[in-house]
Amino acid sequence: MTCTDFTFLTDDGVTIFCKKWEDESQAITKGVVQIAHGMAEHMERYDLFAKALSKEGYIVYGNDHRGHGKTGMNSKIMGFFADENGFDRVVEDMLQLTDMMKQDHPNVPIFLFGHSMGSFLSRRYIQTHSNQLTGVILSGTGGNPGFIGKVGIGIAKLEMNRKGKKTKSPLMNKLTFGSYNKAFSPNRTEFDWLSRDDKEVDKYVHDPLCGGIFTAGFFYDLVGGVAKVNNHNANMYIPKGLPMYFMAGDRDPVGNYSKGVLQAADMYKKIGNKDVTVQLYENSRHEILNELNKEEVFKDVINWLNMHI
Repeated sequence: MTCTDFTFLTDDGVTIFCKKWEDESQAITKGVVQIAHGMAEHMERYDLFAKALSKEGYIVYGNDHRGHGKTGMNSKIMGFFADENGFDRVVEDMLQLTDMMKQDHPNVPIFLFGHSMGSFLSRRYIQTHSNQLTGVILSGTGGNPGFIGKVGIGIAKLEMNRKGKKTKSPLMNKLTFGSYNKAFSPNRTEFDWLSRDDKEVDKYVHDPLCGGIFTAGFFYDLVGGVAKVNNHNANMYIPKGLPMYFMAGDRDPVGNYSKGVLQAADMYKKIGNKDVTVQLYENSRHEILNELNKEEVFKDVINWLNMHI
């Protein structure tokens, strides 16, 4: 098993840090899986999952998004995407990595796995670049916020105009995440909503590259990006045969305790997608890859991948 770090440079001069996992003892490469991580975390946290996929014949790639992990550290600004069109800029970074993967592994099926924020980025990706993929896996995604989302865009814009794009926004942080922990009181930490596994929650809490309050510009990009992925006309460009696998804990507040996940999956079914699967895990919370039943989750992902290569 080898894990390799590398970088690439974007057309606007940002150095993107990446990781690649490969089990070179595998005689056949079944496919390539590209991971888009969530908000306020980084690719190193996917090491165990990536190794499980690699042992089953999949090569795994992923990058630290702008404002996150080593990419954010190198650019010296955490919690910020870009001066203009930040959400779509991150999607284009993902596409650039996909192009590199296709060069390294031509004629091999490519799957996109997106968790949380990464699931919304992945849903934007398939609106514009779905021809690159064999299938998409969406972990910990959410439904259409509707009017509340429009209000969020307005507040984020006010915060951005008042404080500047690159200034942290405790207000937007509270509005976005303030209620997530309430369902799990009494709370041991501020992040009990992530997982039932206390050890995994503690790893997150003590990881200097996790958590923190993000910028007003980031929240404006994120809330605007969520609105884009729920745009009916944009979703009509997604091929009706693109396999989609939704997976979430039924106690995940991001997915409104499964209601938002089911709503999102139903949206794609209604526009004609013929291969939509939903897997909900009882009592599991937001980070199902770091849950008490993570081995079950890994196996389910591998089984779904094997069915679609």
